[in-house]
Order: sequence, then structure tokens, then C-alpha cells
Amino acid sequence: MSFFTRNALRTLTPQEVGDLLDRQAIHLVDVREAHEWNEGHVPGALHRPLSELATWAGELPDDRPVIFYCLSGGRSGQALSWCKSAGHPVEGHMGGGISAWRMQGLPVTRD
Repeated sequence: MSFFTRNALRTLTPQEVGDLLDRQAIHLVDVREAHEWNEGHVPGALHRPLSELATWAGELPDDRPVIFYCLSGGRSGQALSWCKSAGHPVEGHMGGGISAWRMQGLPVTRD
């Protein structure tokens, strides 16, 4: 049985996201702005700022579930809602964003 249920949007914990990333089971998309990304992001994440959502939403990968994250969960929730209503392939977002990720002591990179 798949971790994801068709048509159900999920809020995942940082631990769930980390496990799914380790298994290469998701695409993780950071929707924060460039200056936030440059301050540190989840290793392996793609960067697609929410302010440019209309330009990149149609280019989301569809070979694995797409999960969004931001600083605390607000912008990723907005991106998720907009993309889902527009019919783009998204599955959920990381609750608490990178703030929760960092609080769990999970790795952050500045590559």
C-alpha cells in the first residue's frame, strides 16, 4: 500500500519527509524566497519560490509525489491548495516547515 492516498492532501512531519527523501520516494519543493533558500534548505530539495508559482507550477515533476515546504507551513499550504485546485500533481506539505525540520536536528545545507 502506498504512503499516499489518491486525492488526499497530507501534512507530513519532518521525520516522515526525511524518511521519504532518504528513500527517494518524493520530490521536496521549497517555496521560500531566494534569500531564505540561501540561508539554508533541506538537502535534495528543489527551489521554486511561491512568488513565481504561476510560472513553475505546470512544470512540477510527476514521477514521484510532490511535497512542499516553507518556513513554518503557511506558504507551502498556499502552494499546495493552489496547485491542487489547478490540477497539478501535488500530494502534501511539511507541517512546521524548515523551522520544525531544524528543531528536530535534521540536516540543512547551503549548497
